[in-house]
Amino acid sequence: MEEPVLIVGAGPSGLAASACLGIRSIPSLILERDDCVAPLWRKHAYDRVHLHLAKQFCELPHAPYPCGAPTFLPRLDFVSYLDAYVARFRIRIRFGRRVESAEFDRDARRWRVVARVASENGDVEEEEVYLARFLVVAAGENDVAVVPEVPGLGGFGGPVVHSSRYRSGLGYKGKRVLVVGCGNSGMEIALDLAEAGARVSIVVRNELHLVSRGIWFLGMILIKVLPLRLLDAFILLLCYLKFGDTSKFGIERPPIGPFYMKLHTPIYPVVDVGTYEKIKSGEIKVLPSLTSIKGNLVTFSDGKVYHFDAIIFATGYKSSVKEWLKSDDCLIGEDGMAKENYPNHWRGRNGLYCVGLARRGIYGSSEEAQLIATDINKEYNKM
Repeated sequence: MEEPVLIVGAGPSGLAASACLGIRSIPSLILERDDCVAPLWRKHAYDRVHLHLAKQFCELPHAPYPCGAPTFLPRLDFVSYLDAYVARFRIRIRFGRRVESAEFDRDARRWRVVARVASENGDVEEEEVYLARFLVVAAGENDVAVVPEVPGLGGFGGPVVHSSRYRSGLGYKGKRVLVVGCGNSGMEIALDLAEAGARVSIVVRNELHLVSRGIWFLGMILIKVLPLRLLDAFILLLCYLKFGDTSKFGIERPPIGPFYMKLHTPIYPVVDVGTYEKIKSGEIKVLPSLTSIKGNLVTFSDGKVYHFDAIIFATGYKSSVKEWLKSDDCLIGEDGMAKENYPNHWRGRNGLYCVGLARRGIYGSSEEAQLIATDINKEYNKM
């Protein structure tokens, strides 16, 4: 089977790339290993999650949200938006295709992509081979759940859940729950558990920037007009006025500003939706990194030991792109993410592109999708 453009991944990034190509009358086909669009949002996100950025920063190309849409979209509203996007731009997707390898054939000047698909009885995986002049990697940075190795974890006497399997605080009322990870997911899951009546502790191992939705929204606007150093100074002043000295409650801020950190490191600020008030009131206890587990007793780096009934790991994901992408000299790093820094990160060699692998969120993916479509269009018209 030959296609002008193959896209791997039917998340927001892959959908954006396909739509931008379609507007230019360039056919594309998405291969998705799951059975639905945006499985991370549909199947692996907790119930209360909302987009952390305002809707104007989370639009896919050529499809603004309706004026009446909430400023911060709930998960199910975003999923409905993506479904409508697929229908509107007639995006072609083949579900249940797990890409096993993608290699550039220099003689044929085509990408050869091998995918596995379960047979009708589900017992045997059949092989499909696709050829394409252009290949767009959109498998996403949140591909494979990561759980750290902790001595004794296998013998913990209660449920251990990664955040990708956490849905709500139902069933945790009255239980001692440890949340490991203090990013946006960890902080919001801790809040969800506390509101459900759990006795919650959260591991805050690293420094982090805590911001509010309003402050971050303002910063996203001002970044277009203010120098980065001045912007960070202003945002940190607003954060101090909003939160005070967070170090008093176990949350140390990094020495570099939140926008500089976002642009130059893999670390995002934490958008607070109420967790910090629970920390200040003592309803959520901040703990340092854990070192070992014995039964239901967890030991931390300060030597203290606490009993827990459940552990939730909000420890993120990793990309699996390097497991199947066989021909790539410069585009993807060993961590499966874009190797080059913004803005020269999206285009590789031999018709290879990536979208959504630069840790720039939906806003970045939309920009990358348009750049990719424009670039492919130049070459496609020569074919």
